[in-house]
Amino acid sequence: MTGLRPVFYISDGTGITAETIGHCLLTQFTGTRFASERIAFVDSVEHAQAAAARIRDVAEQHGARPIVINSCVDADVVAALNESGALMLDVFAPFIVPLERELGEARERRIGQAHGIANFETYHRRINAMNYALTHDDGANVDYGEADVILVAVSRAGKTPTCVYLALHYGIRAANYPLTEEDLEHDRLPPRLRPYRNKLFGLTIDPIRLQQIRQERRPNSRYAQFDTCKREVAAAETMFRAERITTMSTTHTSIEEIAGKVLTTLGINREMF
Repeated sequence: MTGLRPVFYISDGTGITAETIGHCLLTQFTGTRFASERIAFVDSVEHAQAAAARIRDVAEQHGARPIVINSCVDADVVAALNESGALMLDVFAPFIVPLERELGEARERRIGQAHGIANFETYHRRINAMNYALTHDDGANVDYGEADVILVAVSRAGKTPTCVYLALHYGIRAANYPLTEEDLEHDRLPPRLRPYRNKLFGLTIDPIRLQQIRQERRPNSRYAQFDTCKREVAAAETMFRAERITTMSTTHTSIEEIAGKVLTTLGINREMF
């Protein structure tokens, strides 16, 4: 046995819904370590049988019964997945019967229905937001006039993945600005950020964790030294306090939680797509 409990996120679409809900569920169980894997586009019995075989193989490797968090809607696909012997959790099951009863309408079991483009306006807003996040990543473009949010932090503190999440799930135009050594010499905002202070949100991170991340990116460099990480984080936090910029640590916080805090703090009311 490996000591890890295998978890599969399985969907007839991208699997993002199953993985997002599943991750929120599993974070409630801090005494268990999980090894997760996403299997997307399981949209036929053949694909489901292949997924079930993969689940059985992993169960044997880990010596533990896998957990499957599933958002597939086709009954035959789900039946084939059940042959894996895993604990099956249908992310829609707790809600379907009450909704059918309340609405007086049976659900329509169409593959991909939950992941389709229901509104082209919101779809294009999401794509445009994603393009914005990419072109305004890591200080590449500092014209922030059209930004909804500007995340500010030292390098490798989680700015980019949070911007991408905000763009893809909420259609938010999120930019990010990396605090440089020159910026951190002062306890005031860099001049280029001052006109946009009402759009700013600060991210911080434990220096030990930051050192680990930077070491993976640039091993044994000055950039990755613990003293460098500790000094930069301390200077950034001093700046945020001096400027009264709301800040959140990314060390033990999920992207979903960070995004929610950003939207609430900046007063942005946007539904998830």
